[in-house]
Amino acid sequence: MIVSDPVKISVVTAVYNRAATVGDTLSTVSFQDYPLVEHIVQDGGSNDGTLDTIAGHPNTSALLMSEHDRGIYDAINKGMSRATGDVVGLLHSDDVFADEGVLSRVAEAFADPDIDCIYGDLQYVSASDTTRVIRHWTSGPFNRSNLKRGWMPPHPTFYIRRQLLERHGGYDTSFEIAADYDAMLRWLWCHRLRPAYLPGVMVKMRMGGESNRSLGRILCKSREDYRALRRNGVGGIGTLALKNLSKINQFKPSKTQGQ
Repeated sequence: MIVSDPVKISVVTAVYNRAATVGDTLSTVSFQDYPLVEHIVQDGGSNDGTLDTIAGHPNTSALLMSEHDRGIYDAINKGMSRATGDVVGLLHSDDVFADEGVLSRVAEAFADPDIDCIYGDLQYVSASDTTRVIRHWTSGPFNRSNLKRGWMPPHPTFYIRRQLLERHGGYDTSFEIAADYDAMLRWLWCHRLRPAYLPGVMVKMRMGGESNRSLGRILCKSREDYRALRRNGVGGIGTLALKNLSKINQFKPSKTQGQ
């Protein structure tokens, strides 16, 4: 797809010991039909064969750096600091793009100079079978007041102009799990960035990630979500409750349910 004023897109992947899935992530970036893409891979010192998988992957020109970090958000910040694109987004090392045209649609949206950031829809899929959808997140058009009702855009679909990222800051590493939510509230509520919604699934995210792999992590995320709400002046317990309740209707019933 040709756009009138092409933008360079930086995709940042933070990875640590994901030899089983990082190959899919590399492939899905390589197979995008938009040419101006920079894939930055920030590895935290993997020792399970991840680095061998990356080095031996036949369809990647990823810019790899491997060094110790202080967790996923520190790794993401490191990767973003290496970005040279006009816009920056993420693709986690367990995730894949929904189709080969995702970044073309991102570039087309950013051809509008009034757009500061974009987001789309997300599917949570089985860790062993990315064709099996467990949860479908239709985010919908932006309405700033919805932030007070617990709404947020799906973080893995979010792209932002690099100059605004540098101006307003990346992820606060004092958060262990919810630095993405804190950043969304800071960018969209406090700094009033102008987002655009791209209808359609952009990313398929494997279940079992950092925030939902155990009850303890879920509780930790709720505590951190509450802290993010309070520090950004968006809401409190009521907003947190609405945020969690909004997820219920995203789950898709099993085909075997009721049989």
